[in-house]
Amino acid sequence: MKLYMTPGSCSTAIHIILEELEEMFEAYVVNLPAGDHFKPDYVAINPKSTIPTLVRRDGTSLTEVQAIAYWLARSYPRARLWPDGAESECRLIEAMAYIVGTIHGQGFARIFSTAAFARNPADHDTVRELGRDIVTKGFAILNDMLGTGGYLAGDYSVADPILFYVEFWADKTRIALPENLVAHYTRMLTRPAVQRVLREEGYNPAALGKFGVGKVAVIG
Repeated sequence: MKLYMTPGSCSTAIHIILEELEEMFEAYVVNLPAGDHFKPDYVAINPKSTIPTLVRRDGTSLTEVQAIAYWLARSYPRARLWPDGAESECRLIEAMAYIVGTIHGQGFARIFSTAAFARNPADHDTVRELGRDIVTKGFAILNDMLGTGGYLAGDYSVADPILFYVEFWADKTRIALPENLVAHYTRMLTRPAVQRVLREEGYNPAALGKFGVGKVAVIG
């Protein structure tokens, strides 16, 4: 399989899942600032020009973080990265959709891609502020959703690397994490697969998570 990814992005979640599965794959870095995602070779693989893209063994492409995560979980049932029962499954889909669609797509997108939401530079500070408000509210909701349990589904699942990547972005942007998310982020940073992926993507795991509740350190 081939994973088209950008280090430190939402594709990090899929990278972690593949590492957890000990799955062999080829990694291709898509340089977003350079516009690689709009180049004809990549558009032929993913007409949406988004990341990540997973090209499977049969040559078909799968896009969207939640869809790729779900497919990997269901394709490797022995790894037990997906819960049993309709209620648990629905709750996990609910959490993943909220993380990707709202916290990422509405919140962090305004912080990282401000110009896409406001063409007038005079409006950029307001747009970024709204993004931070959306993220902060979202984290409060996820904090209650997670509770004091170890992971989103109780046991570790493919949803946890998805939660991890927005916690990682909070670390990067000094956005406070509430108590239960601090515990989750800290727990994720101890997982060997997460540490390997962070190193491969150019980050030092030991420099992350140096904060207490409500405090987030800058990534070194």
